[in-house]
This record gives sequence, C-alpha cells and structure tokens, in this order.
Amino acid sequence: MFHFLVDELFKIAILEDVGIGDITSEIIIPQKSIAIAEIICKENMILAGIPFLKRFFSILSKYMESSNFFLKENYNDGDFIEKGSVIASLKGNARFLLAGERTALNLLQRLSGIATFTREFVKKVEDLPVKILDTRKTTPGLRFMEKYAVKIGGGSNHRFALYDAILIKDNHIKIAGSVEDAVIKAKKTTFIIKLKLR
Repeated sequence: MFHFLVDELFKIAILEDVGIGDITSEIIIPQKSIAIAEIICKENMILAGIPFLKRFFSILSKYMESSNFFLKENYNDGDFIEKGSVIASLKGNARFLLAGERTALNLLQRLSGIATFTREFVKKVEDLPVKILDTRKTTPGLRFMEKYAVKIGGGSNHRFALYDAILIKDNHIKIAGSVEDAVIKAKKTTFIIKLKLR
C-alpha cells in the first residue's frame, strides 16, 4: 500500500514541524497527560487520506517514543462526509497528539480537497465516454498520495513518473525535429527495450 516515498516524506514532515520538540507543550502540558482529539469536518467533502493518517501517527509514535495511542475511524476513504461530522478520534499522550495535529490535518485537508474536486469533474462527465485523468503536475514529494486521492475521487491515474511510460510532448517534438521523428525514435527504442527484456 505505502510507497517508500510516503514514509520518507512523513519523516521529513516530522523533522520540519516537530524538530527537537514542541517547546510550548513541553512547558505547559504535563509529560504523562492523556487527551482525546476529534477530527471534525468543516465542510461537505469526499474523504481521502485515512490510511496515510494512520501511517503518519505510527511513524510519529516511533519518533516521539509514544507508542500507546488509539485511532478510531468513523468513515472510510471515498465516503461523502457532511459538515460537522467527526471523521476520526484519537486518544493518547497529549504532547504526542498536539505534535502531530497540524501535519495530520494538513494531510487530510489536502487529499480530501483533491478527492472532492475530482469527484465534481467526474460527475460532470459521467454520461460521456471520457475519463478524468491526473498528470505529473503534483506537489513535489506528495505525488503518490495526491494520485491516490484522485482515484478516491473517481478519477484515473495517468503515468506516475518519467520512468513508467513514454509521453511525447511539445518540447520533445521541438528537439526531435517533428512529430514523426519523435514517434519513430520512441517506437524504435521501445522495440529494442522489449527485445532486451526477453
């Protein structure tokens, strides 16, 4: 399920936001305080990102050495959530929950926003013989998750990266000389690659 980039991104996000520790919480909140947090939907949306939310808190728990937390999901990815609904609740060390709060919410908001927006486009063309596809124009480092959100919203994924499909674009054509030259080179190289694989 998880692309290796996701774990690396979460580690970077933790270093970026938590760093050596949440100095405000460490000053104000007793070390062993337990808290319950609720993630509440602020507007109608399609939910996306619950598996990543769980993964993020799992990685954060190792970073902060606070493994005793509980996450209860009330909805699944792809569900339509009404404003005011409690999407999920967490129980655990108060410092731990506050350290992860902002990154977790940013993640859910971003992915749910993509899924919701995608669903709007999918609905507009549902009676037509077309698909809504994504591109590589994603936020650096977030591609795996953003493309996941597109699928949750009912869209389809196009190529993931430069390495998994040939796609001739305008700059390739300019450098190759013409559409015909670019296609001939692509077909010839593809044929050679297939032969080598056999």
